[in-house]
Amino acid sequence: MDETPDDAIIQRQLRTSAEEPAVQVAEIVAELEGTAADRLEPTYTQIDHMLDHLFSNPPAPEAQVEVTFTYEGYRITVGQSGRAQFVKV
Repeated sequence: MDETPDDAIIQRQLRTSAEEPAVQVAEIVAELEGTAADRLEPTYTQIDHMLDHLFSNPPAPEAQVEVTFTYEGYRITVGQSGRAQFVKV
């Protein structure tokens, strides 16, 4: 894996049809940190089921809803389309 600067924005696409999209967030952070997802804090402590609700009953596309939160040292922004950005803080 290539080294990225701490301020780099890492782009990923979440599967909006996934049963537990927050698990995808943990898996991506684990990949970025070179560890196993089960070694990280549970995502529900930061975002509970917020992404589940965003993807299961999305607002109109023109709303352009985004959710931003911090998890395991990353500032993460997830759009209603599943587009996700991870920035190491």
